[in-house]
Amino acid sequence: MTPERHKRILDMLAKRQTDLTVCMEGVHKPHNLAAVVRTCDAIGINEVHAVWKNSRMYMSGNSAVGSQNWVNLHHHTETKDAIMHLKEQGMQVLVTNLSDSAVDYREVDYTKPTAIILGQEKFGASDEALALADQDIIIPMVGMVQSLNVSVACAVTLYEAQRQRQLAGMYDSPSNITKVERDRVLFEGGHPIFAKACQRKGLPYPEIDDEGQIVADEDWWNKMQMNKEAWQEIDE
Repeated sequence: MTPERHKRILDMLAKRQTDLTVCMEGVHKPHNLAAVVRTCDAIGINEVHAVWKNSRMYMSGNSAVGSQNWVNLHHHTETKDAIMHLKEQGMQVLVTNLSDSAVDYREVDYTKPTAIILGQEKFGASDEALALADQDIIIPMVGMVQSLNVSVACAVTLYEAQRQRQLAGMYDSPSNITKVERDRVLFEGGHPIFAKACQRKGLPYPEIDDEGQIVADEDWWNKMQMNKEAWQEIDE
């Protein structure tokens, strides 16, 4: 890993907002999935959640966001489980929805731990998500259409969250990403060939030093150069 790439990854990690996230409920179009994850990375979001309604959508989601290596995607099969998981982390849960109780998305305090539910492209958020959410939000529109594309709505809302958090200095404070997560991102982002080899061979990731270089013993390096079957035989 070059010093320049090492610094860029560290700068990115320092601005990660671990208490801001998005939960995609049934979003399944590949271009929307990819656009949402790309926006989350740009905003500094470290984790995204997705509720899959069937296995076909699950596979589509995996392929759509496979190129986004900087955001962790957590999979759920039930909306209730996903939302309760977010609430257990102390997050306010918002959902984009046109309703009598909805408030302008700009009136929300996004400096609080926040999760934003994005509903399915055609039907929007489910009744279950609407019932479990803490607040409905709307993006005001004065044209003939009543809703934006889901990925556009995501970007509009998240950039308001970013604006508020920047004003509050939250991008200047040290991120609370764990050392384990930091080292994982540094290794996978700075040494992608070795990372893929570890995944293929079942090897643990090595330590990363302050310059972003691999710290591993001779045994690890030997196993890295051998196929999995060969080093398993030696271990036995």
